[in-house]
Amino acid sequence: MKKILFLLVALSAAAFANDGDVANQTIKAYSMIAAGVGLGLAALGGAIGMGHTAAATIAGTARNPGLGAKLMTTMFIALAMIEAQVIYALVIALIALYANPYLG
Repeated sequence: MKKILFLLVALSAAAFANDGDVANQTIKAYSMIAAGVGLGLAALGGAIGMGHTAAATIAGTARNPGLGAKLMTTMFIALAMIEAQVIYALVIALIALYANPYLG
């Protein structure tokens, strides 16, 4: 934790510099960090959600095997919805990296 805090303090010192080029590079660096952390959290949340969805479908099929086909259909729709949220996070991360609105 101390290393991350030290890194953020070191990068913030460059952000307050008078040189515009250094500030732009700092914004780019923070954008890359934010994109990486955001994608990591989105992937983690999506994986947890997909795991819960699959576990619930397996438990439901084990309780009532006759509903297995309906449960699988519902599971695939839910997985598509979960994956869509991760793809939205990817799009936002790509915007932050390549079309950054904070660069002047």
